[in-house]
Amino acid sequence: MPRVIVFRGVRNLAIAFALSAIAGSAAAADIAADRYLFNDSHFHLTNYVQQGTNIRTYMKIMGDKIGRSTLFGIPLQQMWSYGNSGDFAPAYYLQSDAPLYYYSFTDAFIANAYLSLPPVDRNRLDPMITGFNPADMYAADHIRRVLETYPGVFSGIGEFSIHKEFVSSKVAGEVASLTNPALDRILDFAGEVGLVVILHSDIDMPFAKTNAEPVYLKQMKDLLRRHPKTTIIWAHTGLGRVVRPTTSVATVGALEERPPNHLEILEAMLDDPTLRHVYFDISWDEVAKYAIASPEVEKRTAGLFNKHPDRFLFGTDNVAPPDQATQLKEFHLWDPVFAQLSPDASLAIRKGNYERLFDAARVRVRTWERANVQK
Repeated sequence: MPRVIVFRGVRNLAIAFALSAIAGSAAAADIAADRYLFNDSHFHLTNYVQQGTNIRTYMKIMGDKIGRSTLFGIPLQQMWSYGNSGDFAPAYYLQSDAPLYYYSFTDAFIANAYLSLPPVDRNRLDPMITGFNPADMYAADHIRRVLETYPGVFSGIGEFSIHKEFVSSKVAGEVASLTNPALDRILDFAGEVGLVVILHSDIDMPFAKTNAEPVYLKQMKDLLRRHPKTTIIWAHTGLGRVVRPTTSVATVGALEERPPNHLEILEAMLDDPTLRHVYFDISWDEVAKYAIASPEVEKRTAGLFNKHPDRFLFGTDNVAPPDQATQLKEFHLWDPVFAQLSPDASLAIRKGNYERLFDAARVRVRTWERANVQK
């Protein structure tokens, strides 16, 4: 039976026809893609010292298990300060007290790696722009220059971070903020162009008290509401290594106060009509461990996914993986939850939502480039 694809929310007829053309020309690939386990919505080719997996090696790692993948580095470089670590060369932000700084060349590196591949491989990748400082009012201009320099390459921006445990305080210069107009400028421009945004911002401070609303939740929702025309993926649903979901009742003095429950926070946001442009990725093994903490949590997580299957995307959040087993390990962490999903919900979260969002982004960004980039 032929596959029928409906592009909901696409009002521009030219874009709708373009999306249909992409779907039609890729019909054979779609049939072949049925064998893939997932599309990876969150993947870092390089690490905090800009080293990583060779792009051709990564295509082999994807193999017949990963259909499509985002492609980005890390926008921050860990400084090797001899006065701090001597002859030890840190490769991760927890291995040194020296600062991190923004490394804009990452975008050129990712673009050149992508362009070195044959078209059949490029079609499986969606490169993202990350090499900008979100506290800089010129950041949007950087994104524009990257698009002008490498037309036909990028589909989005991110993953970039605002609040990130143990990272934000290490970044040299002004600290990023959800209330900074520089971030609004970035998201406005992404909406104008059609770039998908992958935004990391912890929902709460590290080691927060359990009886209070997450400190950054209101700021995050206010930011998202200011940009209704921008497709935004909130990375890791706002969680982190020590920014944990609140799931239990906390005793405060003689009173029992029920803290905000993370799944309830997500459900409220998913039901909010002002946040329909917001999606959530469930990448990172640190996030998976919360979802599979107990059979009860697994059931509640699966229930939320089944209720809102069009708003979640699976991703590994792996950094420069050495082999396919490393990628699949992240995927199979979610087996207890995926086993409780309906077939349609499972397909949407593993593959379908990625294809819907990034296919639309490809068309919109290429359309903007044709109108705005000099040949």
